[in-house]
Amino acid sequence: MPGVWAKRAYPSLKPLASWVLECLERLRFMQKWVDEGAPPNFWISGFFFTQSFLTGAKQNYARKHIVAIDQIDFGFTVISDESKYSFTEAPEDGVYVFGLFVEGCRWDDRKEALDESAPKVLFTPMKYIWVLPSK
Repeated sequence: MPGVWAKRAYPSLKPLASWVLECLERLRFMQKWVDEGAPPNFWISGFFFTQSFLTGAKQNYARKHIVAIDQIDFGFTVISDESKYSFTEAPEDGVYVFGLFVEGCRWDDRKEALDESAPKVLFTPMKYIWVLPSK
């Protein structure tokens, strides 16, 4: 990546061509959010500063349930059976996220747990995760 770009861009170790494609995908994701409102699920790896997104999820929960934000923590549910959920609608509380990868392992739907990766596979995409704030 050219040094001039690196000063103002999100950090990445990707080659320039891959970086540009991902940058365009991030812009499309954000533009759709601006044009159509909050999506029912979020490409979490597309955010530059995920902590602020997760803090926003906590704030939404705190306001809805009238709870102090410092009393809220996150629970996480990996969604093994996607047919039980509607990803066209946001959950009542929390957020659905996608776009994460796990390294040196994979998610096993039958066990509903991490398991050893397939031979010669270092990174595998993770399933949707329901990030659910609670008191």
